[in-house]
Amino acid sequence: MRRSSALSLATATAAAAAVVLTTAPAQAATGASGGLDRAALNEAIGLRPTDGAAAAVAEVHKDAQTWRGTSGDLVTGKHISTGAHFRIGSISKPMEAVILLQLSAEGRVDLDQSVQHYLPGLLPEDRFKEPITVRQLLNHTSGLPQDFEGAPATTPDQDIDGRLGSLTWDQIIQQTLRPEGRPAPGPRFSPGTQQEYNSFGYRIAGKLIEQITGHPYQYEVTKRILKPLKMRETRTAVPGRSTPVPRPYLPGYMPRSNGELVDVNVQGGLPASTTSTTGDLDRFITGLFDGSLLRPAQAAELFTVPKGLDGKPLPYANNLNCNTGPTKGTACFSVGLMSFTLPDGSTVWGKTGSDPGYRSGVFATRDLNRRAVYALGTSSTNTQNAPAVGLRLALAAFGK
Repeated sequence: MRRSSALSLATATAAAAAVVLTTAPAQAATGASGGLDRAALNEAIGLRPTDGAAAAVAEVHKDAQTWRGTSGDLVTGKHISTGAHFRIGSISKPMEAVILLQLSAEGRVDLDQSVQHYLPGLLPEDRFKEPITVRQLLNHTSGLPQDFEGAPATTPDQDIDGRLGSLTWDQIIQQTLRPEGRPAPGPRFSPGTQQEYNSFGYRIAGKLIEQITGHPYQYEVTKRILKPLKMRETRTAVPGRSTPVPRPYLPGYMPRSNGELVDVNVQGGLPASTTSTTGDLDRFITGLFDGSLLRPAQAAELFTVPKGLDGKPLPYANNLNCNTGPTKGTACFSVGLMSFTLPDGSTVWGKTGSDPGYRSGVFATRDLNRRAVYALGTSSTNTQNAPAVGLRLALAAFGK
């Protein structure tokens, strides 16, 4: 079982023949009129046949007004609740970052100390000779290989059949750094010289959390984030078990090679695998930005992209991310978050995520005046168009 980057997802194959090519009308909650363009939001969440999505749920806040909407399940025609649960994928990365930032404030971890210091022997010394700091894990400048780098690509059928499996931090690290039957990968670039979105660094970060605290990741994220923010609808993975998305849930489908759509809401996953709702993710980003979770020195890390010796943002290593706006081609990820420049030049911060069958995102302006959360249940393996729904929502939510 493998997890890919939140923004460079899946292999492109033919869309499933069983996908229903009609769009269900968006269902929006009532609220005050004015700052929110409700017509634009309803239009944005209405799914198109080219979106590769079967259902969507979203929540937007602007000028103290709220809009919530859904598009019905195009496969079954069933209603989708605005309180639907879904898998959040890499939106768990900011949660990992928060835990390590809190540990930094407590003096239990130094962000500028090396992984080799805290986890001796984890990185093979013959291949990883340069020190990699904890901060570089979190801001994607470590130069580490990607998850399972060099492994053969899997088929959609293999992905569907393997979704119930679970992996520990140690298993992911071992299978990536010391694989059997294929060459072991080395660094992709010298640490701190470039930025490249890297989930593997967060696998090591998860292990580091457990090493420092002596507790499972699930315990720490619950104690430090979920309970303080009253995120009662958010659930972390049960180690070694596959679990369904709690009801009511947003269905996510993956097509087999014969076109059969499979609802993949039941999955195993990684230690940080999490299900949530738009309401809970709005609580998370609000608490993240308003100082409820972090002291000012640590919160500043959320809004700081890494810079080189010349004081300019580091170059981004490929064109899969950080490829829009006036800073195109340079670092757009901070510790835990990413920045996104809107067409009007304003910047929002947040994170996208993906799990098999699911795509999601949460973004906000730094003053929290404008916030948006969305989740999609997919219906195709060609998910490159799925972010189009998120972009439409962003433009409708954050437009001046």
